[in-house]
Amino acid sequence: MDTSRLLRTTGTVIAATGLLLSGCTSGGPGEPRAAASSPTESATHSAPPSPDAAALRPYYEQKLTWRDCGVPGFQCSTMKAPLDYANPGSGQDVDIAVSRRTATGPGKRLGSLVVNPGGPGGSGIGYLQAYAGIGYPAAVRARYDMVSFDPRGVERSSPVECLDGPAMDKYTQVDQTPDDPAERAELVTAFKEFAAACQTKSGRVLPHVSTVDAARDMDLLRAVLGDDKLHYVGASYGTLLGATYADLFPDRVGRLVLDGAMDPKRPALELNRDQTEGFETAFTSFAKDCAEQPDCPLGKGGPDAVAARLKEFFRKVDAQPVATGDPTRPLGEALATTGVIAALYDESAWPQLREALSSAMNGDGSGLLSLADSYYEREADGKYANLMSANAAVNCLDQPPAFSGPEAVDKALPSFEKASPVFGAGLAWAAMNCTYWPVKATGEARELTAKGAAPIVVVGTTRDPATPYKWAKALAGQLDSGTLLTYDGDGHTAYGRGSDCIDTAINRYLLEGKAPQDGKKC
Repeated sequence: MDTSRLLRTTGTVIAATGLLLSGCTSGGPGEPRAAASSPTESATHSAPPSPDAAALRPYYEQKLTWRDCGVPGFQCSTMKAPLDYANPGSGQDVDIAVSRRTATGPGKRLGSLVVNPGGPGGSGIGYLQAYAGIGYPAAVRARYDMVSFDPRGVERSSPVECLDGPAMDKYTQVDQTPDDPAERAELVTAFKEFAAACQTKSGRVLPHVSTVDAARDMDLLRAVLGDDKLHYVGASYGTLLGATYADLFPDRVGRLVLDGAMDPKRPALELNRDQTEGFETAFTSFAKDCAEQPDCPLGKGGPDAVAARLKEFFRKVDAQPVATGDPTRPLGEALATTGVIAALYDESAWPQLREALSSAMNGDGSGLLSLADSYYEREADGKYANLMSANAAVNCLDQPPAFSGPEAVDKALPSFEKASPVFGAGLAWAAMNCTYWPVKATGEARELTAKGAAPIVVVGTTRDPATPYKWAKALAGQLDSGTLLTYDGDGHTAYGRGSDCIDTAINRYLLEGKAPQDGKKC
């Protein structure tokens, strides 16, 4: 099976978060104006400081120098952005890596189409060069320059760095369903050590990698690309980034597609619990299908019976990890769970998951380990992309932590286990990753309305594991110009995943500016 499909969009198990920002009014390219208070601001949601327009002007008027990327058909450049938008004249900058593939024609060029794969922490450049720039519909690539960037803190853009490869190997194996005080202490220590490493190696950028910061960078990118409006397709967390942009710069919104949408109004605890329920929904679909296959390692019967057998498998590898061929990384419960979750993002991975589970149950955990490695973006040489480091840095800045400590997790465990008998406990404990973060959150959950923006297409998949369908309905309802497009299906996100109905509706919107009717279902 082609595991690259698993990485077309990046979701996050340790849930994505909402944020706090203000609306703003804007001029044309290179003409930034100071932010104005959003009419929806409340006393508990204070706006971030308004950027200084004069100090921002050099950033908006910079010229990109394009060079060969070493990837056929693509060009690369580097954009400067202020490290701190509250003090853009300080002289401290971050480098934002950008890549593009120019419109292929025929037909009139429509501008740039910026794409983001999600995360937070997913590499936009990797996504563009491996998929979007060559795999988006030919008609779209003909009319748009396909563009992406690594958001600040990610991969090529002043990356957040935390643990090295060997330390990450250990971190990913820590038991996230602690059975006794010693295991609880070990998990707390792991979170503290991870946070401390991020502070030690990346303290300069940690306070400045919020979604609001990335959205403001995206407006700089729009300007330096020469576009009056931003045309954008964001998947998973990329929908939060896109909605944030629209709320900050509503009059600069062009054609925005938000696929696999998040709900910015929900606080971190609720987002994590919703996502836990989403993975349970996705697993139920897998379980029903598995029980009908001759090679299902979890046996026959209904989803409850299949789930009980998977839970028993997790219990066994928790007590006695399975060999993987790497003596330093046996398959324990943590890696096994991550491997299963990775495959639930895309139903085309179900056959691979059946095979990996069957092998693990017979003493070979290498298949599930490979799936877990694909989720963590671990290379064969033991090096990790900085996905998980950037993921934590953005999430922990965007919202206060879901939990104040282990005692708070204890209180929430019953609701998580109700949401998912299989994954609930592990995902509840995983949501404690921001508890010990060294930088205080600058954002909070709040409604995003983007009042006055052009029509924005919000896409939801009914059995999406990582971004539950109800989030898409919520975001479409919040956005002043949101229109909901529904895919009745499995897997994470919908565009480019096999539905002609979805693809036709989105392509028409991108090419002709005609949004699908609100509530359209495919």
